[in-house]
Amino acid sequence: MTTAALNDSDTQNDTQPSTAGPRRVVKKYDTEYTLLGTAHVSKASADEVRALIRSGAFDAVAVELCPARLQAMKDPDQLSKLDLFQVIKQGKAGMVAANLAMGAFQQRVADESGIAPGEEMKAALEEAANAGLPIMAIDRDIGITLRRIYRGVPWWQRSQLIAGIVGSLVSKEKVSAEDVEKLKEGDVLQATFAEFAEESEALYQALITERDHYMALRLAEENGNSRYKNVLVVIGAGHLAGLEVNINSHLPTKPKEQREILETVQPGSQWLKYLPWLIAALILTGFAIGFSRGPELGLRLITEWILINGSLTAIGIMIARGHPLTIIAGFLAAPFTSLNPTIGAGFVAAAVELYARKPTVGDFAHLRDDVSSVWGWWRNRVSRTLLVFFFATLGSAAATYIGGFRIFGQLTGG
Repeated sequence: MTTAALNDSDTQNDTQPSTAGPRRVVKKYDTEYTLLGTAHVSKASADEVRALIRSGAFDAVAVELCPARLQAMKDPDQLSKLDLFQVIKQGKAGMVAANLAMGAFQQRVADESGIAPGEEMKAALEEAANAGLPIMAIDRDIGITLRRIYRGVPWWQRSQLIAGIVGSLVSKEKVSAEDVEKLKEGDVLQATFAEFAEESEALYQALITERDHYMALRLAEENGNSRYKNVLVVIGAGHLAGLEVNINSHLPTKPKEQREILETVQPGSQWLKYLPWLIAALILTGFAIGFSRGPELGLRLITEWILINGSLTAIGIMIARGHPLTIIAGFLAAPFTSLNPTIGAGFVAAAVELYARKPTVGDFAHLRDDVSSVWGWWRNRVSRTLLVFFFATLGSAAATYIGGFRIFGQLTGG
């Protein structure tokens, strides 16, 4: 097993053209892996990828993409096939919004620097297809990585992570040279969370260390029995050293088992599942106590509950610029959904918004461009539906606690 740096002319394979990007060759079993460290916002990196694949030195190409992102690059119209109702129903609205926010950051980089991130990956796909070479998508799904990041950090840091994503979205500052440099060394995930990764071992583990290990496992899994003898691996320069170490280390004979471990997401605290039911039970108990003391008090408690829940939810929908029908539906539904944890006011509001203002083909087509600006989120019907869901949910959640404390205060005479 040998490892050589291919930046030195005396160690370069004669069949491979000289390039500026850092390269390493790792011999593992009967396969030679050429790891090319690329800059994700560099035309030169895209040219290097094209030159290497055109050299004919490789029989397979691996890229730092997950299958979903690979499919998205192959099918740019994939967003138009998104079933927004199912996304919200399955609890994936937050993940879609986070992906859109990071995509917006990429778009800002492209608009302000004139360089579109990910060009080297597109070049790899195009050249591999032209040469008839198989493509291996070796990165972990971005949704799994985000969930492992979220679950892996202490609860008090989670709000910082969310604020970091939102902050990168609403910021009106131009993309700095430092941000571009971060993208050159890593990817949009690392650029987004770089500040936090330096301070959090758990975040660094999920964001970088685990992915280096995961990509090595995927290479071992995809290249079982060394069926490919010369593989070009196109990765961000920030992953070069870590992937080299992981390939050199002893990989298990059954990489799939370890890979699946790195795809599991630690469940949240079990007691949090029961908290909404406990709150609903306390509210209903408060109503019962109120009526036991007199019909007037009981009716007043219910009336205030309806007004507080309905009003705050409606205000949330108005902030999202929801349809008038959505505002009315949110107002009417919130007092009841707050007492039924199986369905939320945000879900009801989003469903009505989709009915009242169904997104058009144009909304999906312009989604990535629209979310690159703050007001574009409100202009596009797809992203606005997500905002309706989030703001209605926040309004209903706030109303539940405010209404609960109001009931408690009235029963105790406070």
